[in-house]
Amino acid sequence: MTQKGAPVLEAERALTNISRRSALVGGGVLAALGATSLKPAQASAGNDEESDGGDWIAVMPAITRYIAGATSAAVPSAIRERARLHILDTLASIIACSSLEAARHGRLYAVTLSGGLESPILGSMHRASLIDATFASAMTAHAAEINDFIPSAYVQPGPAIVSAGIALAHKHRRSGHDLVSALVAGYELAGRMPKAIGTRNLWKAGLANHGIGPVFGTGAASAALLGLDERQVNHMLAYCAQQASGSWQWMLDVQHIEKAFVFAGMGARNGLQAALMASMGFTGVPDSLDAPKGWFRWPALSGEGADPSILIEGLGETFEMSHAAMKRYPVGGPTQPAVRALLDLRREIGTQEVAAIRVEMPGSADTFRSANMPALNIPYLAAIIMIDGRLDFVDAQSLDRMNTDRRAKALATKVEVVADPTLETGEGEARTESARVTLTTKDVKTHQRFVPFVPGFPTHPLQTDEVEQKARELVVPVLGKDRAKRLIALCASLDNASSIEPLVALMRFQTS
Repeated sequence: MTQKGAPVLEAERALTNISRRSALVGGGVLAALGATSLKPAQASAGNDEESDGGDWIAVMPAITRYIAGATSAAVPSAIRERARLHILDTLASIIACSSLEAARHGRLYAVTLSGGLESPILGSMHRASLIDATFASAMTAHAAEINDFIPSAYVQPGPAIVSAGIALAHKHRRSGHDLVSALVAGYELAGRMPKAIGTRNLWKAGLANHGIGPVFGTGAASAALLGLDERQVNHMLAYCAQQASGSWQWMLDVQHIEKAFVFAGMGARNGLQAALMASMGFTGVPDSLDAPKGWFRWPALSGEGADPSILIEGLGETFEMSHAAMKRYPVGGPTQPAVRALLDLRREIGTQEVAAIRVEMPGSADTFRSANMPALNIPYLAAIIMIDGRLDFVDAQSLDRMNTDRRAKALATKVEVVADPTLETGEGEARTESARVTLTTKDVKTHQRFVPFVPGFPTHPLQTDEVEQKARELVVPVLGKDRAKRLIALCASLDNASSIEPLVALMRFQTS
């Protein structure tokens, strides 16, 4: 069998375990249209009549109406609170990652192209053009494995959508309430689009969910903050479709730079660009998502698992924000439970006592056994946890330590990572992730920990105090306790803030 040369945080799980649709409830917009289901048209490039699909129900009217009215729409207080927490989580990620390589490259690119212009690059003292600054901020937010994600869609929305939202709210003097509302709409498109197309279809087409979702999510949030009307939103979506891209080759990345581009920088740039173009009068294919030969209805994206109804069912009544997750530890999602178990075992067992460690997990265990990225490589993570007695944010991302620390490399050879089919999430069930870790000491005694879930997934979301504690852990080492406390307070009061300038000012600091 060919050895997989790089981490695949979600890809293979996406082919087997992903729920094809969110657990949406309520009729919402779909009921208002008098429909109960949508079926993908059997598109044909050579026959208009055949590709029309007589049972197709248009999705564009509901989507454009929703985005155009996003900043004034009623959003439940619980969803608004989750949105504020995701803003906090993303900004804390930017602060923690500001000195990492992907962040430095993002800033260098932005400053080289347009340095000194009006928009702040978050996590630095630099400025650049609106688009370039947003690109650099997003690259910083995903410079490490610590930001949020939507497990059912396999996208990481915060870096792109929050970066663009703050840049636009700053430039156009929008309120904190408008920012929160726009981000809720952005998460809707980011999560719904990949699920509507179907992960299997995206995989076969060579398109990564991680690039597709953030483009549409950023476009939606940007359109809301720019005040685009329904006609302009219609055209904006056409330009999102033209720029929806991202290859699965991110799995071959080693240094988390191309990955940061695909997951964050690209979506932020392309989605913001689409909204700006529409605001300036660019026109595109009308009702592009409904057009028989449009991107959304192309044969490659309309196969098994495609369900266009996901785009509009319950829109405005059920929210992707409730399906969004946060990482408790600075590692990839599927590695979280193993890390939790290892940290627990380390409290009882010293490094010198370890004879062997066995990690059983669902999904593609060989991926996490040999991942090139440190934050996804379980043997490396197990080794540094046992050596250090904790999991340091910087060391979790350190390619240098993984390749040069002889003690860690020796201990990593004692770690076995295997797949356990009994831990798999069933089709349509909420993804939780789990792991069973068995540590054998040199006196041949075994110590086992089973972690059925790690708090942070939608089934067991982090509570407000837990998100704030995570933020403190990330921010204090960089900015100190006082600024960490202020960041938490500013995010908590965003809905009542007439301006986001204090938040932007706090995100401005000198970095390496």
